[in-house]
Amino acid sequence: MLDGIELAGFSTPVSIVDLQASCCQQIPREPGVYLIVRLATTPPQYLEHSEAGRFKGKDPSVSLDVLEGSWAPGASIVYIGKAGGRKGLYQRLKQYMDFGAGEPVGHRGGRYIWQLSDHRDLLVCWRAVLDRPARDVERGLIARFAGVHGCRPFANLVD
Repeated sequence: MLDGIELAGFSTPVSIVDLQASCCQQIPREPGVYLIVRLATTPPQYLEHSEAGRFKGKDPSVSLDVLEGSWAPGASIVYIGKAGGRKGLYQRLKQYMDFGAGEPVGHRGGRYIWQLSDHRDLLVCWRAVLDRPARDVERGLIARFAGVHGCRPFANLVD
């Protein structure tokens, strides 16, 4: 259990660095949900400017005040995402990793993690969801997190 979320059925966590290096090849092409996890217990440090891509020339950076106000003290999960579509988790996580590597990809959800100074140390795990919409599962996970911490995960901008 992590931040009120049962991890049974999730993949073994993979570092963002390893996921980017492997081009996400190990990720299934099914709908599902994924978690971005920060195991460090020290308070986060933030980058002034995001290292993520500039899709359509738009800077994904936000102010340090916004980042500090979004932090959930004591939490390990920093983002909960969903993936539907034809190529499911593979396509969505590949877009997310490419965006974080500076590519101009249209994946702005969860963009705050790319301003964490230790974002390369974050871990990713995922779970295929075939019996209901991934968005419903994502909402349920965010609600469980909020039940423990009183807020959404750091990089989740909507419930």
